[in-house]
Amino acid sequence: MDISRRTFVGSTLLSLTFFKFASYAKINGSTNMLKPKPLKEGDLVGIVAPGTAVPNPDELQKATEIFRLLNLRYVISPNLLRGSNYKSRSIGERLDDLMQMFTNPEVKAIFCIRGGYGSGQLLNQIDYSQIQKNPKIFVGYSDITALHIAFNRFANLVTYHGPVLLSSFTEYTFENLKQILFGRNPAPLIQNPKNKVGVRESHPIRPINKGATEGVVIGGNLSIISSLVGTPFEFNFSNSILLLEDVGEEPYRIDRMLNQLRLAGKFEQINGIIFGECNDCTPRESQVWDFSLGEVLDFYFKPLNKPAFYGLAFGHTSDQATIPLGLKAICDADSGTLKYLESVFD
Repeated sequence: MDISRRTFVGSTLLSLTFFKFASYAKINGSTNMLKPKPLKEGDLVGIVAPGTAVPNPDELQKATEIFRLLNLRYVISPNLLRGSNYKSRSIGERLDDLMQMFTNPEVKAIFCIRGGYGSGQLLNQIDYSQIQKNPKIFVGYSDITALHIAFNRFANLVTYHGPVLLSSFTEYTFENLKQILFGRNPAPLIQNPKNKVGVRESHPIRPINKGATEGVVIGGNLSIISSLVGTPFEFNFSNSILLLEDVGEEPYRIDRMLNQLRLAGKFEQINGIIFGECNDCTPRESQVWDFSLGEVLDFYFKPLNKPAFYGLAFGHTSDQATIPLGLKAICDADSGTLKYLESVFD
């Protein structure tokens, strides 16, 4: 009897949670996206670790150096420095840090120090109404994709898929971030850097299906996106340009995640697709799976007959583009570019 009652209560709470967020997404999905203000030199910005913390002082110095170069002031979230454990912080600690940065009126932008693991654990405990009341720049990638999805869906907030503070910050990464976040390129054209290694392009583009299409830009890390399919926290895929990226995943694992999206009907909903440059995504043992990454991508994307290309430099790459999420753009598979059709800031 006790077991049945606990099971019933647990199922009821889960159903109510799903209803709450599904309804919220439906209500807010038809409204205009909230665009934050661009940065100005001298602004105060916040550093958070929604996933894995980085308490190492040498790494913290490396992270904060970026703000000196951008002429920004910064504040480090309290639990990043003094929270529980070494790299793992409790859900409550990470949630408090994140919400304090959003509700602090002096903080104009929030930067994630790294991705790591654990951001998805926060999704059903965030007060999205507070984020709607305090729209501001939010930047990160990898595990941070979970928060991009949630902020996009439940707070209608435009966010920025870009480097974390411990990224390598090549000249391309730094300048692209600076141009976009300071509003110097209101409707940016995202394209790969033109540098070469010998006579070859450092970041070649391979069209999978030629042509161009318009849609709302969504996306991020494939592992995180696929893990949230079927939950209230999945992206709204309708009429979108879907950007996917990952690192260190063998082709059979990429196949598994793309197959999940295919079986869930997500590829039928999108207008176009961009798969980012995937480092270390090669087979380790041919006895398991002998398809290359390129063959896997062609298998899933060519039958769609929608513009698609491989190789955009964002996410887990040496050169990282900063990509606004939640706004309309044109995906051009012939040129390998993403051109925004509206300003990415208020």
